[in-house]
Amino acid sequence: MEPHGQGSAYGRHESEEERADRRWSELLQEVRVTQTGVQILFGFLLTVVFTPRFATLTATDKAIYVVTTLLGAATTGALIGPVTFHRFVAGRHIKPQTVIWASRLTVVGVVLLLATVACALLLIVRLALNNGAAIWIVAGLMVWFVVCWFALPAWARHHYPARR
Repeated sequence: MEPHGQGSAYGRHESEEERADRRWSELLQEVRVTQTGVQILFGFLLTVVFTPRFATLTATDKAIYVVTTLLGAATTGALIGPVTFHRFVAGRHIKPQTVIWASRLTVVGVVLLLATVACALLLIVRLALNNGAAIWIVAGLMVWFVVCWFALPAWARHHYPARR
């Protein structure tokens, strides 16, 4: 028998507001992890254009760089979105709905992060190898990211359905 208030084998005993508070805290921790990586990547991307090597890039590589930087900016926006969303609606007693919208923004941010990382890797591997293998190497890595970030969680969600 579990102590009072700690739930049971079938889940937690919490109100809708308590659940929203818990889910909000969990979401913030997840966003903090992704935001840190995105901020580092985006900061690096912003400096590349000011290096001497940038002027020697081909038009294709410059286009990949611009797309990567724009994706990095979009990723930053999506992953900061949950914080501003919460700030604008705080005190409106809609935390369960806020958690849903913030979760959606976070998923969009992760998808954009996948695209940003793919483009950044494509640019770097193209420059490092100077051959056609870059696209295949990056494609293989993107499959790995999709498996880790989406396929495994989707499998677990299907294999272990929510208990109510």
